[in-house]
Parts: sequence; C-alpha cells; structure tokens
Amino acid sequence: MTKHEAIRELNSLVVSMIGDTAYDENGNEVSYDQTAVDNLIASKQYQEDRQYPSIGEQLDMQYWDLVNGTTTWKDTIAQVKADNPKPE
Repeated sequence: MTKHEAIRELNSLVVSMIGDTAYDENGNEVSYDQTAVDNLIASKQYQEDRQYPSIGEQLDMQYWDLVNGTTTWKDTIAQVKADNPKPE
C-alpha cells in the first residue's frame, strides 16, 4: 500500500494528491494524521508478509506429524510468526 492509497483509505474526502498534500473535490487542502497513515501501511504490509501455508497444506502437515511423530506444522507456523512479527 502506498502512502497516497493509505491517505485516501483513511479519509474519503481526499480525491487527489500532489506530493504529500491531499485535496478534496473542490481543490481544498485536506489534513491527515501521518501516524495513522504509517500505522495503516505497516498493518497492510504485515498482512501481505505474514502468509501461512494453505489450510489443505496445514492439514496435510498435521496428519503426517501425527503419523510420523514430527512437528513440521508447528515449526512451519512458528517460523512464519518469527519471520513476520506483529507490528506494535
């Protein structure tokens, strides 16, 4: 998600951007909270980065873990979480 996309998502009045300045449909400048924009971008990036295997793959891992006495599923999920911690 770009900064401009985040600003537009947070404020429906914004219809255009020139640089870092947001404008409404009448050309009036619209203010925005930069912290909220940064938080939204981080949240969206976290959702994109923290991808788990499909449910089918996870169920298959769990089945074979039970059959073989392994921890493949648990290890895979833990690795995704470790590689992509939740933003604060």
